Amino acid sequence: MFLLSPLQWLARYGRLVLIAGLLVGILFPQLAIATKSYLAEIMIGLLFFAALRIGPKEALGNLSGIKKTIAVIVLYQLIVPCIAIVVFNMFGWTGMVPMAIVLMLAASPISGSPNLTIMVGGNPAPSLRLLVLATAALPITVVPVFAFSQLFGSSDAVFFAALKLLAIIVLSSSAAFLVRATLLKNPGPEALSAMDGVSAFLMAVLVVGLMSAFGPALFQEPMRLLQILAIVICVNIGLQFTSLFCMKHFLESDQRTAFAIGAGNRNMALFLAALPLEITNPLLLYVACYQIPMYLTPYIMGRIYQRVP
Repeated sequence: MFLLSPLQWLARYGRLVLIAGLLVGILFPQLAIATKSYLAEIMIGLLFFAALRIGPKEALGNLSGIKKTIAVIVLYQLIVPCIAIVVFNMFGWTGMVPMAIVLMLAASPISGSPNLTIMVGGNPAPSLRLLVLATAALPITVVPVFAFSQLFGSSDAVFFAALKLLAIIVLSSSAAFLVRATLLKNPGPEALSAMDGVSAFLMAVLVVGLMSAFGPALFQEPMRLLQILAIVICVNIGLQFTSLFCMKHFLESDQRTAFAIGAGNRNMALFLAALPLEITNPLLLYVACYQIPMYLTPYIMGRIYQRVP
């Protein structure tokens, strides 16, 4: 009980915990740089506790749900980024920002998307299903996008990085499902709340590491930072709104919430590990800025998701 109380407090104030993580990452750049070395381990913890909370039965769902999930993945990770490339070429928009937007659109949802879904009152099971299948499909969907854009060179590195991420997700989820099947068959409300508290804490620590480029830019090039921040907020929230309302007749309400969060919040960090430094270094500031609408999603979109019919 002594351990559960602080974890339940973290769960209750999970939205504030995420904001605290953002502020720490901005105000303490040296800590952000140090935390960056442990992002993989933090991600594994997030995936484990998300799967532990949901359980295997809810996570797998039924055949109908899987078919719709695959259709959404093709739309999100293949069709939409290719449309974006065509539009950017039509208007002659080149440079770091359009490149970053294409990369983001080609990525799978972030590992914390089930946790964000919980924070807005949604069902995390479709979110976890989307996360697993979208990551599994990434080595396939990213190849035509990269070939079509002709911006990122070979997709071999991304292919193997995506396979590595998929292996992490499968192993983390399998370990969590094993715990659910043996040691935690029917967790009560207190246990579920404690898991949410752990996830909120891990997400806050994760964002500290991803904000390493934000603090220096705030003092060295504030106007450029504000421009990028405005763009990423429009992209993130715009994708969530568009997905939520355009799929009204295609998806059930719990799927719409989970998939809308997955539409706007993508795992660009995967590409940072896979692409050459000459491509990724200019993208670090965009990635840092993107964490702000991502971690403010429960505040910005929470009321809207709670009203989904």
